[in-house]
Amino acid sequence: MTSITLTTPRLILRPWRDDDADTFAAMFDDAAVMEFLTPVKDRAAIDAIVRHVRAHFDQHGFGWWAAELKETGAFIGFIGLSYISFEAHFTPAVEVGWRLASAYWGRGYATEGARASLEAAFTRLALDEIVSITVPANTRSRRVMERIGMTHDPADDFDHPRLAQDHPLRRHVLYRISQERWQQAR
Repeated sequence: MTSITLTTPRLILRPWRDDDADTFAAMFDDAAVMEFLTPVKDRAAIDAIVRHVRAHFDQHGFGWWAAELKETGAFIGFIGLSYISFEAHFTPAVEVGWRLASAYWGRGYATEGARASLEAAFTRLALDEIVSITVPANTRSRRVMERIGMTHDPADDFDHPRLAQDHPLRRHVLYRISQERWQQAR
């Protein structure tokens, strides 16, 4: 399947290349990036994540796009769309998400890339709804979700099924946006 590449005023969102893996792996050593994520054991586990991301592209033509700055060509993390791979009350579903190196936070890249991802989801992929999830304390990501027009209903909040009952990150919030709401907000 042919993979989609997206461009925004400052970003190229593209399928991953082999040389992205080292920069991505370095993000797992950044405490700020990992604050609301579960730790990854070692480089083999990180490489498995990259393989999973690439396999999603092979299967669906889209995924967590490698986010590259147009100006410098630097890989800054990922932004994109992915099918949620666990069962919950809202699945099956496609999620919009992002993970950027902390040096690139606060510049609007996540919002810019997420908006382009939503446009692709609703115009090129003809999806009906997109969700996004995070832990309640992740206010930075929640603000991005709100800036791109997503809404939160506390009745949708859930315990992540892949985390233990006593895990501090188990509780998650769910944000949604329908194609219809996205069209109205444009």
